[in-house]
Amino acid sequence: MNQTLEGVVLDEPQPRVVSSRSRALDGLRGTTVALMLLVNNASMGEFTPTQLMHAAWGDGFTLADLVFPWFLFCAGAALPFVYSGFLKRNEKLSAWLYKNLARAIPLFLIGVFLTSAVAHTPIFGLGVLQLIALATLCAALTMPLSSLARGILALGLLSGYWAFLRFFSVGELEAGTFESGKNMAAQLNIWLAPLGLRGLPSVIPTTALVMLGALISEMLKKSHTLPFAKVALRFFTIGTGLTLLGFLWDLDLEFNKTHWTPAYILVAAGLGTLLLLLFLALEKTVLAFSLSPLEVFGSNALLAYIAPILFKTWVLQDWKLGSSNLQDSALNALIVYGREAGGWAYTLLYLLACWLFLFVCQRKNWYLKL
Repeated sequence: MNQTLEGVVLDEPQPRVVSSRSRALDGLRGTTVALMLLVNNASMGEFTPTQLMHAAWGDGFTLADLVFPWFLFCAGAALPFVYSGFLKRNEKLSAWLYKNLARAIPLFLIGVFLTSAVAHTPIFGLGVLQLIALATLCAALTMPLSSLARGILALGLLSGYWAFLRFFSVGELEAGTFESGKNMAAQLNIWLAPLGLRGLPSVIPTTALVMLGALISEMLKKSHTLPFAKVALRFFTIGTGLTLLGFLWDLDLEFNKTHWTPAYILVAAGLGTLLLLLFLALEKTVLAFSLSPLEVFGSNALLAYIAPILFKTWVLQDWKLGSSNLQDSALNALIVYGREAGGWAYTLLYLLACWLFLFVCQRKNWYLKL
């Protein structure tokens, strides 16, 4: 864990020595990174599968909508491992606060830099890394509490956020209105936008999601001392229960990624738990080798997020080859074989290039860390 953000983000290097880390968690982390790269670089145009596109308002969720919440879930899953090490060193709680601030602040600033780089102008706002930094920091500060207290607090945060969206009103906005641009979270974002804090209300439900990831990970830590059948039953029961609770909550307040509704949070956590169970089952069998390609993606997650974005922004989209940039030139060369086939070829080649880059970094023990 000493070469990672250790809970600030889902980044955990993959040392080639025996360790106490779970390959199942590495598999979930790697799957999330791979899906992120696939969704962010899909180039099939009108042939892009629905599951690789974000759902429209009111249309539930797609696989693409689960990528960001699984990042947060994995970030939470790292916290028990980090906190366990902290306890073994008998440090004061003030040191735990400082430790997490020392990770969250740089991660937040990297997010600001990345947002500004993509926009080609300085922008202070809440992007992906900024939200991960804030939500993980808030969740980390609850780690000294018992598991039961944190579980109750997580559900309390979701319930309070739900009540805010369902029963509060301001101006001419009717209580319970939940339409695009017309809801309490959207109204609050309008007020916060001039401060560069648009999206700040989402810290509440995303903190709950990170906390749920930490609670599930605590079960994972104990799984090696229990019969697998008992572990599998626990994971299946909790994963299914969270998912069903999410679908029930959807009947009152719909799935919504824009404002991170409780139903969306619970389903993401439930499906993440079930996927973790799948990888845990693989880890226990002769098929454990199948996790290795995913571990390459997950071993350097912060770099896997930053490098492709900067490479696309500064190289593929800025460098010219004739009258077109490199990205359009490469895509146009491939779509002569058909938009769908060429688009898939470009997307998968990009994914392969990212994997090879991360594979080299893993072999040379190069990790971007804070």
